[in-house]
Amino acid sequence: MPHLIVLYTPNIESRTDLTALCRRLADVMLDQRDETGRQVFPTGGTRVLAYPATHHAVADCKNDYAFVYLNLRMGSGRSAAVKKRAGDELMDAVKAHFEPIFSSQLMGCTLQIDESPGQVYDGKHSNLHPLFNKEK
Repeated sequence: MPHLIVLYTPNIESRTDLTALCRRLADVMLDQRDETGRQVFPTGGTRVLAYPATHHAVADCKNDYAFVYLNLRMGSGRSAAVKKRAGDELMDAVKAHFEPIFSSQLMGCTLQIDESPGQVYDGKHSNLHPLFNKEK
């Protein structure tokens, strides 16, 4: 973890580069630092995944409305200030990325951050973390 999931209406797919959005959001996450200067999100655990909503209804469906929902799920232990800064910077990146669409189409974006304080189960299997932990 952290995982940032992007769910979007497919009517924007031809108008933007969603892979570029994923990379941009991952970079924002990897740039986050806490109050001591430590990286907030581990490089090997950072994932940004985007999926089109095959079936959707947005508002009254009387127009070709677009919508993007982003959900960042992270483990507990980060300060409120760090979480707010991460959210603000992610939202700024989202707004900048979609600005060309906002200027020509009705569209909404929501970013929510969920923290997992008491997981019942958190199974992991990865060989990515050791690769990036060598850098320290």
